[in-house]
Amino acid sequence: MKNIQNKWIRGAIPALLLHCSIGTVYCWSIFSQEIADYIGFSKGATEWAFSFAIFFLGMSAAFMGNIVEKNIHKSSLIASITFAAGMAGTGFFIWYGGNNQGSVLALVGIYVCYGFIMGIGLGTGYLSPVKTLMLWFKDKKGLATGLAVAGFGAAKAIASPIMQSLLNNLGEGGIFKMFYILAGVYFVMMFVGHLLLAKPADWHEPQTKAAGEGIIATLKREPITSYIGIWLMFYLNITCGLALISQEKMIVKCIGLASSVGIISTISAIFNAGGRLGFSAWADKMKDRNTIYKMIFILSIVFTAVVMLTGGIKNGDGNILLIILVLALIFVVNAGYGGGFSNVPTLLSDHYGMGSISAIHGITLSAWAFAGLSGNQLANAIVSHTGKFIEVHGVQVNPTGYQNVLYVTLALYVVSLCLSLFLVKPTKKEA
Repeated sequence: MKNIQNKWIRGAIPALLLHCSIGTVYCWSIFSQEIADYIGFSKGATEWAFSFAIFFLGMSAAFMGNIVEKNIHKSSLIASITFAAGMAGTGFFIWYGGNNQGSVLALVGIYVCYGFIMGIGLGTGYLSPVKTLMLWFKDKKGLATGLAVAGFGAAKAIASPIMQSLLNNLGEGGIFKMFYILAGVYFVMMFVGHLLLAKPADWHEPQTKAAGEGIIATLKREPITSYIGIWLMFYLNITCGLALISQEKMIVKCIGLASSVGIISTISAIFNAGGRLGFSAWADKMKDRNTIYKMIFILSIVFTAVVMLTGGIKNGDGNILLIILVLALIFVVNAGYGGGFSNVPTLLSDHYGMGSISAIHGITLSAWAFAGLSGNQLANAIVSHTGKFIEVHGVQVNPTGYQNVLYVTLALYVVSLCLSLFLVKPTKKEA
């Protein structure tokens, strides 16, 4: 009974407190336009803050993995401080920009605080509870990691209405006041998570001469092509997911559902979180967790191809069947995007064991860093340079451009499936 309590008190609950806090980075679209207007810059200029946050999330995870491996208390404390400090600093530079319209210092300050400082908190906070959960839930590692990573995905659905309410009720300067309030709330949540988080008492870290040597030796346990395959299919799945998700609101408006954008965005966030929990829990029952990636890619290929062949985005306005197909594609891609995140640490542990899993998982998250830059920018480039903008129900949209994004993501999903089938070596779950 005590061990069951410890699983939750020392593993699951602190993981949720950490991930539900840092996952709010995906709420950026809720207030990005308000920030741009308040400090006197274009939305495009401020958007780089989010791209930098995702980039430094992946890179800090890659470089801080060894710290997480050695001391989760130090890493979770670093995460708590840097995430809250970055959020408070963002609020300060928004305030400064509001009083000095068009100030480059304000814009750069937001890049540094929301992108770099918060990015460090994101990377270390994301990694810190994952190995701990897998150690507590040895027989259901996928369920455990899925639960935590689902918290990261669900954070947007939970926090978005709260943030919107704060923006509506804080009056003049509500945008920077909101950041101050949230910095305090999330620091308390993450600090409590930091205090609670602990590995099982019977777990002893393997001793190696040097952390780097330990990682290299671990990766040599099987052909390096398996790791390259895992990294690449993880990267491509995120790139494809972000390419579609970044255009999601405009696609929904394009098919005549402008009034339902908020509801559909919430539902897609639920699918994102559900995919993180559902796919990883399902993988616990499979001999080879890589089977889940094959399923994710096949589902994504089928739904993308159907919408592509029917011209669902271009012809969806007023056509119930095509509207359903486009929404199904959005929900399936969101679920697969989330599932890709929750399955990667357990897949790596099955291939390389638990000894250096935090460090190896951290290096693998560098794929997230590069995909965070390439996914959005890829879709924006396609929409900007193909098709043309037209008015649909009073909204300027580019149906052909959004449709063309699918041609690229379909090709990348096919490549991902090939990697999963032919490059990643089959393996049974770690004993």
